[in-house]
Amino acid sequence: MSDKVQKEKVIIIGGGPAGLAAAIYTSRAGLNPLVINGPEPGGQITLTPDLETYPGFPDGVGGFEIIEKFTEQAEKFGSRIVFEVVEKVEFEDKPHIIETDSQRYEAESVIIATGSEAKRLGVKKEEELTGNGISYCATCDGAFFKDKEVAVVGGGNVALEEADFLTKFASKVYLIHRRDKLRGDKILADRLKEKEKVEILWNTEVKKLNGENKLSSIIIKNNETNQQKELNVKGLFMAIGYDPRTELFKGQIDLDKDGYIITDKRQRTNKEGVFAAGDVQEPGFNQVVVATGTGAKAAMQADQYLVGY
Repeated sequence: MSDKVQKEKVIIIGGGPAGLAAAIYTSRAGLNPLVINGPEPGGQITLTPDLETYPGFPDGVGGFEIIEKFTEQAEKFGSRIVFEVVEKVEFEDKPHIIETDSQRYEAESVIIATGSEAKRLGVKKEEELTGNGISYCATCDGAFFKDKEVAVVGGGNVALEEADFLTKFASKVYLIHRRDKLRGDKILADRLKEKEKVEILWNTEVKKLNGENKLSSIIIKNNETNQQKELNVKGLFMAIGYDPRTELFKGQIDLDKDGYIITDKRQRTNKEGVFAAGDVQEPGFNQVVVATGTGAKAAMQADQYLVGY
């Protein structure tokens, strides 16, 4: 790490929809923001092959494509984007301190937009088989399972989208859901139910993963009948929700019991000059349009804070 301290008016931690929206607005306000784009530039949305709900794109738009457009717009207005990993923050005093793997920064204001990451199922062998049959991204890994049987765990929009996408490659797709009703949008559920390759297993949970170096099969259990069954799937895709990326901020700002950053209606945290936006503080939505809205709000509040309103 460099010994030289770089001073900034606004630092945005995270380069997903919330962070880039904040960058666009702070740039337009003449604040010349620095965006620290972490280990996964663009965030979860880059894994979505076809975003159909974002206004202005009636035919849908790819997640990676929309992040490219956000980035281009932010840079056009003067945002600077660096690809570094934040390792430490200090929000107790002002200016706020942010240390990355290569630089130490002082910031008059900070916008946290670190997003979320896929939850783990918590079954034995999950970690060792990740990348060897276990995946958290159908867009990334679906093509590896051409003409093979796979399963998706979950019942929300992400699970429905993953299962639908996998029908392009797999010979059969099981959707494993622990309840008797899907939580995802009706349009997605109806579309999936029309797919001949898809079989929905209701009231079912994954109990065991089989395989040494690669996933060979899974054991599932019906939570009403207690009946167990083996599925010879070669791919298992987890889509059971997300956890906020807030480990870095424990002890620095207030978090709720699930680890999400607590903010008021103006995106302010409990530390003066520190704001948060997107999935990291907005549990239960996980929508690009929500993330960009909160990113814009955080940027506007940071601007007001810096000019002394």
